[in-house]
Amino acid sequence: MTAAKKPAILDGVKVVDLTSVVFGPLATQMLGDLGADVIKVEGPEGDLLRQVQPSRSKLMGAAFLGTNRNKRSVVLDLKTQTGRDRLRKLLSDADVMISSIRPAALARLSLDPETLRHENPKLITVSATGFGQDGPYAAKPAFDDSVQSVSGLAGLATLRDPEAPPAYAPTILADKLGGVTAAYAVMAALFHRERTGEAQHVEVPMFETLASFLMVEHLDGATFEETPRDFGYARMLVPHRRPVQTADGYITILPYTNVQWARFFMAVGRDDMIDHIWVTDMDARSRNIGAVYDMVAQIALTRTTDDWLALMEQADIPAMPVNNLSDLPSDPHLAATGFFQQIDHPSEGAIWTTRPPIRFSATPARHDHRPAPGLGEHDEEIFGPGGE
Repeated sequence: MTAAKKPAILDGVKVVDLTSVVFGPLATQMLGDLGADVIKVEGPEGDLLRQVQPSRSKLMGAAFLGTNRNKRSVVLDLKTQTGRDRLRKLLSDADVMISSIRPAALARLSLDPETLRHENPKLITVSATGFGQDGPYAAKPAFDDSVQSVSGLAGLATLRDPEAPPAYAPTILADKLGGVTAAYAVMAALFHRERTGEAQHVEVPMFETLASFLMVEHLDGATFEETPRDFGYARMLVPHRRPVQTADGYITILPYTNVQWARFFMAVGRDDMIDHIWVTDMDARSRNIGAVYDMVAQIALTRTTDDWLALMEQADIPAMPVNNLSDLPSDPHLAATGFFQQIDHPSEGAIWTTRPPIRFSATPARHDHRPAPGLGEHDEEIFGPGGE
């Protein structure tokens, strides 16, 4: 059996997707990449992300194409009884329902987890929410920028420099992190059901997910305080922590251990630093990391980027050039791994996509099984000619 014909790990798992934009759709795309049959339920107007430009044709924007492969699309108006009845038909033998509709709205439609699991005891229900439903923000709308703000992410710029204004990360980090978290939560719930036979409800709140993500290192000194106040991992916040300029570009040079720092200074002819406390004592280095990074920045100007890459490889010290996004298609590693793939979309023609980053030896993920669907493209395939 060839790798292309091997079943994917989630073959036979049916996922009904009531999410839109990026948070939920990225999660369900990941499940589709792993072989799940993902049925994307859209209202008559379609997922809002369909309208985001650029696009070649109406309701098929690039961001939509990038978060909705390996899915089938049906149109259901859940404000109507017919729409709700058809959804219940989809859910009657589904394994997972994931929704970004607010839980209170689902309850008004009798689509709450308890009701649905009464009708299908094996159904895992997943709520992709902005905020946990046991807190005062439960009913608030949530978007990536607002969650970056309230989670403390936007304020990290101010934590680094009190004179700097807050700033968003130039990527939809809250949505995408939420999507990855929701995907692994679904996998965990499926595993639990496989072991015990028990389905359950899963809540993935974007705010708490991003806050937890940030606290991995930035809880820092507050970990040990009676009243947490000393937040912020100093190494991440010093202004000197940035790519350094070389004679002809920019590079990241990253000695980390005592041995690596000693090798770095040996490689650049600074033998006077080999026994310095900043090299031999990690705690001392951490407390003076801004000055250490500043030394690296000054030394970096003396060589070209290519010279640095060769020297650091010889010294076995982590170093990488600074790429722009437009450099990635020609990156030799990504080229060798086939990261960028051009596929033929039935309505959009030749489009670029990326392969799933994870590799399974026995159950390969897939990126080109089913391109992102047109709005309602699979209505007849799923419901039949009469919609029944």
